[in-house]
Amino acid sequence: MKITKKTAKELIEVLDEIRREFFKDKLQYQFREWERKREKVKEKLQDLPRLVEEAASKVRVCKERGRDKKLNLAQRTMLFLFARLFGKSNRDMEFMLILLKPLFKIEISYKTIERLYSDEEVKACLHNLFLLLLDSKRELDCAGDGTGYSLTITKNYRSNPKKRGKDFRYIFRVIDLDTGYVIGFGYSKNSEKEAFERAIAMLKEMGIKFSSIRLDKYYSSRKVIRRFGKGIALYLLPKRNISRLGLEWYRIFRAIIYDPFNFLREYFKRNLCESYFSSDKRRFGWVIRQKREDRIEQALFAITVLHNLFSVRVRVE
Repeated sequence: MKITKKTAKELIEVLDEIRREFFKDKLQYQFREWERKREKVKEKLQDLPRLVEEAASKVRVCKERGRDKKLNLAQRTMLFLFARLFGKSNRDMEFMLILLKPLFKIEISYKTIERLYSDEEVKACLHNLFLLLLDSKRELDCAGDGTGYSLTITKNYRSNPKKRGKDFRYIFRVIDLDTGYVIGFGYSKNSEKEAFERAIAMLKEMGIKFSSIRLDKYYSSRKVIRRFGKGIALYLLPKRNISRLGLEWYRIFRAIIYDPFNFLREYFKRNLCESYFSSDKRRFGWVIRQKREDRIEQALFAITVLHNLFSVRVRVE
């Protein structure tokens, strides 16, 4: 069947009708299932020290001039994750750690905590920990979405209609729908699309294979479609004012013609990304207090690692 511009617009209208009739409610994060499986989260958290030790053992540490650091790499990484988990300021964390002095066997100042955000060894250890938590031996069904984090408590990303400015930073995450794990992460101080490009580049760099991906209408462009090969099923809604089809859109419209209901059902699994973002911001905070660019990125990547620690397998139907 030849797909013309007229046919494409008719298909878009059909999708809108199906969407209004059958997809009125967004797919919600399944909290009840999470509660039933929270024991798995406890097991992962109990196993975290071992995983951090393994991740740290794979980092080549170069001896620097000056005094030795008070904490080894595994301890610094655990301290950093601990600080991000509570989402407190560095001074508040200093007070909290006074109570935990028997655990770390040393006094920790707020300056020590802040320096962890730019510690290259901690950054490498976090990356290794991220890889250890993943199961990348199979082809994945994925969804991707972006969001923003505020750098000041007086401005909320949701309440800002423009969703941009110097007080916001953007991330894009690709999620495995079967496990709920983040498998790709991208950061940008400029735009969500730049963060998207970096997340996809990260997937290619790590060699993670996926068979399908779902993206928001914000990414409805031929340039984005060309980033994915023919072997990857792309669930992406075209914009109503689409002017040119080209070969890029042809395979997507073929999938819509074959089964429009199933196409929309697959597309709306993307809503799970929004639910995860909401859950993470409630659990780990929506404000990033760091000011240096490298430290902001480190804080946001740490939230991604913590997400994978707290995530359990959630069925998406």
